[in-house]
This record gives sequence, C-alpha cells and structure tokens, in this order.
Amino acid sequence: MDIIQGKHFSITDPKGINTVIYQVNKTEKEYLKEFPKYTVERLDFTSEIRGDSTRKTYFVDEPSPDGNQLVILSFGKEKVVINMGILIGDEVKITKKPAPFKFDTLYSEQSNEYKEFNYTPNLKRAISIIDPETAEEIKPVLFFDEKTNEVKGKCKLKPYKSYFAFEIREN
Repeated sequence: MDIIQGKHFSITDPKGINTVIYQVNKTEKEYLKEFPKYTVERLDFTSEIRGDSTRKTYFVDEPSPDGNQLVILSFGKEKVVINMGILIGDEVKITKKPAPFKFDTLYSEQSNEYKEFNYTPNLKRAISIIDPETAEEIKPVLFFDEKTNEVKGKCKLKPYKSYFAFEIREN
C-alpha cells in the first residue's frame, strides 16, 4: 500500500474574494534544454463557508524539505492581487521580495485559441490561464505535435471575455 505524505494549510477569503494557489515546480536538469525552467501546478483545496467568508484548505503532496514555492492569486472585483509564499515545515511564509511574474489580460471579440505551449514529460506546463470571474483555470486541449515530437496544449477562449494568464520565468 502506497502512503502519500503531504501538508495542508488554510486561508480565509472575505466575501467577494476568491483565492487560488499554485505550486511552482523547477524542471529537472535533464529536461532544461527543451522545456521551461519552471512550471506551475494548481493546488487542490476544500472549501467551508463560515458566515460571509470562505475558509479554504489547500493540500501539497510530497512537500519538499527545502520548502515549496507558492503563487497566491486573490481575485476580487476587477483586480488580482499576486503574492509569493513558501511552505516550510508546517507554516506558510509570504515573501516580501517581488517575484519575476509575467502576466497578461487576454481579451478578444472573436472566439480564438491561445498560442500553443509545451508540456514537460510529466505533463506540467509553464503557463496558466484563469477566468477571473470564477477563478477557474481554463483547461487546455492536449495534442501531440508529430513534427516536434512533443505534447502541447491550446486553450479555447470565449469572445467578449477577459482572462488572466501568468507564467513564471527565470529572470
């Protein structure tokens, strides 16, 4: 029987705020020439309504002894607050130093597909596209590119709707 080691932590969202948290993963050395240095993985969570607020408990499987880097995105009405944190032991520390984020707001008056992006061999990706109204991730359609021999993804975006896209970069 496999035993999964993990950690969990909780945050409370006030009314009108929807927080999602991503773990930043560093790509293994043998894949660095072909793939991005960092990928992002959305953490699973459970929700519990407490009056006007929502308590969310997030789960990190196989926590690193050196700590797990976290990206904390809090979606409110027409704004996104971005924080970085690190899960070390049993506590989450929010960093004061700015992080190297690249993010865009995507909007189009036509239905279109966002650019292709590569996946690492363990099916992780560097880019995440989120619907800011629901804070739900837009799930990409995966396909195999026979020319490059790689797994890639595309996200289908609806017209007249804004999306939040972010990527972690080295610099």
